[in-house]
Amino acid sequence: MSSDADQPAQGSPWRAVALTLFPEMFPGSLGQSLAGRALEDGRWSLDTVDIREFAHDKHRTVDDTPFGGGAGMVMRPDIVDRAVQDVKAGVGGDLALIYMTPRGRPLTQSRVRELAQGPGMTVLCGRYEGVDQRVLEAHNAEEISVGDFVLSGGEVAALVLIDACVRLIPGVMGSNSSHEEESFEEGLLEYPHFTRPQEWDGRTVPDILLSGHHAKIRAWRREQAEAITRERRPDLWKAYEDKRAAKNDKN
Repeated sequence: MSSDADQPAQGSPWRAVALTLFPEMFPGSLGQSLAGRALEDGRWSLDTVDIREFAHDKHRTVDDTPFGGGAGMVMRPDIVDRAVQDVKAGVGGDLALIYMTPRGRPLTQSRVRELAQGPGMTVLCGRYEGVDQRVLEAHNAEEISVGDFVLSGGEVAALVLIDACVRLIPGVMGSNSSHEEESFEEGLLEYPHFTRPQEWDGRTVPDILLSGHHAKIRAWRREQAEAITRERRPDLWKAYEDKRAAKNDKN
């Protein structure tokens, strides 16, 4: 097991453990920018566990053909179980076990907040056709999907999940207000942003943003967020309207 950050002297940082066949893929993008700085500062920690270390043959075999036939290979439950047990006995004893898979529940900002507020998580990265179902059930793994598409393995999805959590750790982004108006925080997609130059390529910044009238700017941004959500994500818009209607009913 390798650790990519030292624990701070006081307190326990938010911890991520990646169970993977390719530990060299970590920290990847997580070692850059704000997440990388926070990793160096000990605000969170990252450990990688190479699943192949728990294979019991000279070829370090971790997969086998699926029962019932079909293409591809499946990661063996006994090998994965040894890796999970090792994590539970060590750095990740109290961490939620997350399995990244296209068939999982869609990742939401609310679930990200819950995970970020906890002690951390162990992320199991599948390969091939996936992981034997029995070991997932044995360890009560939570199956999460980052979208309706298929990747070559769970590592990229794990980087996405960890990044989403790390940026919510206090102090990582500097100010809590940095993410208060981001997409999904209120059930809406984010409004558009503008900066200098005021005129670019024949396009100008909306006059309202130059007015200095903060209440009107907030109202404009809310209108933009609602319009974009209504157009691009009807599912989110319906949920937003339902929530707003339920709130009005209570009042």
